[in-house]
Amino acid sequence: MDYKKIGILGGTFNPIHKGHLKAAETVFKEFLLDKILFIPSFIPPHKKYSYIASPRHRFNMVKLALEKYPDFFPSRIEIDAEETSYSIITLNKIKKSNPDARIFFILGIDAFLEIDTWKDTQELIENYSFIVISRPGFDLKDAKNILRESCRKKMTEIRKHISKDDIKYHGIFLLNMDSLDIASSDIRKRIQKGKSIHGMVPKNVEKYIKENKLYS
Repeated sequence: MDYKKIGILGGTFNPIHKGHLKAAETVFKEFLLDKILFIPSFIPPHKKYSYIASPRHRFNMVKLALEKYPDFFPSRIEIDAEETSYSIITLNKIKKSNPDARIFFILGIDAFLEIDTWKDTQELIENYSFIVISRPGFDLKDAKNILRESCRKKMTEIRKHISKDDIKYHGIFLLNMDSLDIASSDIRKRIQKGKSIHGMVPKNVEKYIKENKLYS
């Protein structure tokens, strides 16, 4: 199948949870995507953790979480590179393998607000589309305050169902959605305290975490 619109959802996924999945479902439907790649990072450049599960475990959890989603695919592209995971490098690799596809980089507003600290920010914005999704405790409008004027002109706030014309060109699309207030850090803390994480992650991921004694 020739995929025309590919969504990219990267992250540490330490661990993947139902908030990630709901966001992906919403974006997939609203932006008429053909597929979404879930890409666990090998070494995240912007996050420091007291504990991070191995790339193997995090990939396995992503793979398990996506079993019921035929249009969502786990990708080892950053893990197999075995180096610090920079978005520009990953996106360029995917674009090279899919030269005729539109690439949509999906991320939360909390991550987007740090984009000026990323590698080759300007190249990213010029060559790829961004879908910036709302997160509890953050204001989507703050996205306009961190970019130069030329980049702000590319921003579109999605207020209703979008059409193909709305996403014809590269842009930064601000998507306000009802997101689940779940964070990987909260899941890790609950496990460390011996509390239940039932309902926060898919059942097979919860089972995997228990069987491999992750985060405890």
